[in-house]
Amino acid sequence: MTTLTSLLPKEGFEFLNNNPDALLIDVRSSMEFLFVGHPIGAIHIAWIDEPDWEVNPNFVIEVERALGKVSIHKRNTPIILICRSGKRSKLAGELLIKNGFANVSHISEGFEGERNESYQRGTVGGWRFHHLPWEQC
Repeated sequence: MTTLTSLLPKEGFEFLNNNPDALLIDVRSSMEFLFVGHPIGAIHIAWIDEPDWEVNPNFVIEVERALGKVSIHKRNTPIILICRSGKRSKLAGELLIKNGFANVSHISEGFEGERNESYQRGTVGGWRFHHLPWEQC
């Protein structure tokens, strides 16, 4: 059985650079994606979004749609998921695997990482902490 792979941010970045068909999907809310920032080249497909903060019932369909533009063997296309700290991306990845996707990973530290002792993110780990390419609006 296929299992979800956890990658550190630098490992994920290197994997994306070495696998041009791989997709990086940011599963955070629209507001996080736009205003906090996101990895350059990431596709946004929210796992949970405002206003109701419920799991997106179309998540798998939206991922399939994004992959349809890339490969006819879409369920084998490498997918890397990222969220704020690695928790939502893990849940989203497990759902994709349950639905037959064969090559799914997630960034275990997320985009912002865990909070430090002062409840601040971005100081302990995450995509931005490791100075990987990102942008915001």
